[in-house]
Amino acid sequence: MKFFKDTFKSLTKKDIALWICSIIAITVSFFAMKNDNWLTLCASLIGATSLIFLAKGNVLGQFLMVAFAVLYGVISFTYKYYGEMITYVGMTLPIAVLSIVTWLKNPYNGKTEVKINTIALKEYCFAAALTCAVTVAFYFILRYFNTANLILSTVSVFTSFSASYFELRRSELYAVCFVFNDGVLIALWVLATIEQINYLSMVVCFSIFLINDLYGFACWTAAKKKQRLSPPPEL
Repeated sequence: MKFFKDTFKSLTKKDIALWICSIIAITVSFFAMKNDNWLTLCASLIGATSLIFLAKGNVLGQFLMVAFAVLYGVISFTYKYYGEMITYVGMTLPIAVLSIVTWLKNPYNGKTEVKINTIALKEYCFAAALTCAVTVAFYFILRYFNTANLILSTVSVFTSFSASYFELRRSELYAVCFVFNDGVLIALWVLATIEQINYLSMVVCFSIFLINDLYGFACWTAAKKKQRLSPPPEL
């Protein structure tokens, strides 16, 4: 109970305003399109909420990301976006679970905020090589399953894996990678919307996600500076 109390107390008026606006925009677009796929609304609301808490460096965002990954995987399967399904269920979800563990082990000064990590140059090289290897492997997997919009789906793997890696490593770059991933996903769901208008709500969803991820990067950048100026006391 104390965890949830501290979590919600950490939200500023700006956080709450963005959260409310995100919920309203997603909900209005859902009903405006007369969408009857309630799973998309549920996934979108959970995803938008998770990004608010991720922006605060709060582990609750990772728990919500696990739920979003499952729901989004189901939605992607219905449109034969197997790349998205495999990426989120087989990659984003397990990495989010691992992130829960690492974030809980690395709180900043006993607060609900995670301690932000500084990554060395050699790890950037490792991350780039690993991401490229995963992306190439996924390309052949997605091609085997006749994934719709193969090239964009493969690019989505690249951006999504990068974001998940930096989330796991507690780096503010996770948000930058998610911004690029949001752009790719907007393009993917625009293509889906051309064939079935109900998917327009997913375009709105990821447009909101893009705004929230930009906000997340700004929050983490500010938090990193604050943590450097006020390091936790030595035990």
